[in-house]
Amino acid sequence: MTDVAAGTSAPRTEPKTGPEPGPKSGPKSGPKLDKGLWHYIGVALSGALLLLVLALAVILIVVPKVAGGVPLTVLTSSMEPRLPPGTLIVVRPVNPDDLRIGDVVTYQIQSGKPGVITHRIIAVASSSDGSRSFTLQGDNNGAPDSEQVIEAQIQGRLWYSLPYIGYVNNGVNGENKAWIVPVAAVLLLSYAGYMIAAGMVAAARGKRKPGKPVPDPREPAPNAPGGDSARA
Repeated sequence: MTDVAAGTSAPRTEPKTGPEPGPKSGPKSGPKLDKGLWHYIGVALSGALLLLVLALAVILIVVPKVAGGVPLTVLTSSMEPRLPPGTLIVVRPVNPDDLRIGDVVTYQIQSGKPGVITHRIIAVASSSDGSRSFTLQGDNNGAPDSEQVIEAQIQGRLWYSLPYIGYVNNGVNGENKAWIVPVAAVLLLSYAGYMIAAGMVAAARGKRKPGKPVPDPREPAPNAPGGDSARA
């Protein structure tokens, strides 16, 4: 047996020198996706629908109202291929003196009555009293219109046209206004309510407390023994 002489200290354990251990490497956890793909698709479709409704409102109501134009729908094939059935046309009032051959105009079939036709001017005639009359023909017709059109019948000259939108124009005019406008208002309000609710839910999730922090391995553990140790 080996005795330790009195007054001598037990061998010390020196701390090893070297680079300090760094934090454990592992896969980084990113933010979890709380919402699925279908949610984002639904939001995108809702936004696109809202923009479409607003664009149609501008085309069918705002622009014609500001410019004094009238939106009409092409119902026959007499002006094909440029203006096929279902095309929305917007005509603006025009001074008859400014009309020229080649202009597309809308005129009343009978002066003072609502029925109208949109055809192209192919000839202009002037009378001795200074008034003018017009010969019109559809681009797809083989013969001119049967009667001359006088200045009082001219409602306006073609300003712009959009294919297929004329069906929408027919839908939002006349008797259908009684139910289309309320339905559109309900849809827009529902969409706004949905977006507000989604924003509130997202804000509530953002306020949740973060998870328990991971301790840094470079820091000493609490209540850990320190200093030199000695044997008795």
